[in-house]
Amino acid sequence: TEIDWKAYMQEVEGFANGTLDYTQLKGDTGPLVYPAGFVYIFLGLYHATGRGSDIRLAQYLFAALYLLNLLLVFRIYCRTSKVPPYVFFFMCCASYRIHSIFVLRLFNDPVAMAILFLAINLFLEDRWSWGCLLFSLAVSVKMNILLFAPGLLFLLLQRFGLLGCIPKLCICALLQVVLGLPFLLVNPVGYLSRSFDLGRQFQFKWTVNWRFLPEEVFQNRTFHAALLLAHLAGLGLFAWHRWHSSKESILTLLKDPAERKPTSPPLTINNILVRIVFILFSSNFLGVCCSRSLHYQFYVWYFHTLPYLLWCTPTTKLAHMPKVLLLGVIELCWNTYPSTVCSSLSLHICHGLILLQLWYGTAPTPVSHTPSPSRKRTATSKKAQ
Repeated sequence: TEIDWKAYMQEVEGFANGTLDYTQLKGDTGPLVYPAGFVYIFLGLYHATGRGSDIRLAQYLFAALYLLNLLLVFRIYCRTSKVPPYVFFFMCCASYRIHSIFVLRLFNDPVAMAILFLAINLFLEDRWSWGCLLFSLAVSVKMNILLFAPGLLFLLLQRFGLLGCIPKLCICALLQVVLGLPFLLVNPVGYLSRSFDLGRQFQFKWTVNWRFLPEEVFQNRTFHAALLLAHLAGLGLFAWHRWHSSKESILTLLKDPAERKPTSPPLTINNILVRIVFILFSSNFLGVCCSRSLHYQFYVWYFHTLPYLLWCTPTTKLAHMPKVLLLGVIELCWNTYPSTVCSSLSLHICHGLILLQLWYGTAPTPVSHTPSPSRKRTATSKKAQ
């Protein structure tokens, strides 16, 4: 199971030897296709593991990363108090595929997701500048983090208004420039085309979600365009009807928060935290549902968000068992290798059921950041600046 690890080490070895032309960084599995943050992090692992030769040490490091990732996820769930405690058992012990992705295959996906969950924890603490910095760092490890970006943009507009969110977006952009600068100075086109290639083709043999389609349809550009349109339409609908529940027009997000009408009744801190996580997790889930292809390591993109998506809307006790069953079916789909027509169709059905619940369920109370006389909210507002 060390194929990808060896390829990663070969890719960063070129950088360790002084190669700054991104098109020349390659491994056994092909050219390097991740942004610069990946290079720096895995270069550190390259040196820590004796040029990648001590795979056992790398596994210990990734085991520690797995525990840190769980800690960050549990903190998010504990802050929002939306998921019953017994569900945490499933996140810890019930997924062979997740354990494989972290400790057996040593993929870069878990690294990106751990940084992302740290960023979300900072958002929950109202530390938006630091959160944006960490979010951008996660993007620099793997681009799948951009699936959270529409939700984050919505939250920034909601929290700061148009003018107020511009500095936060500049933080994200500046970090990408700083990390990529050594490569941008040598071959900017090569760096941008390799590390941010949105049109890359995927191999049909690895797809988990589209196995039931003929291969020619899977590779067809029209099919890809249809998925992109479906993704954009889903984001628009959720932004309009699920994320923005205020009676005011969605265009009020462009205003300064102090100029908006206050929400009545006043929101609790818990309602605000719940809403932040709901928007970010649903934004990512919509992207996963409309992905051109999901490979086995991509399961970590949304595995730890599934319990929240299933339990974030009000439910009766009788509805808990079907939700646990849904998690089990999704796990079974991801553990079917190679994927089959039945497993890929089942995965789409499960995704569809979750989307229906997110759409028809009672969405968390909308976020409002109208200034409050309370000391706690005043302190929180100062922290965000």
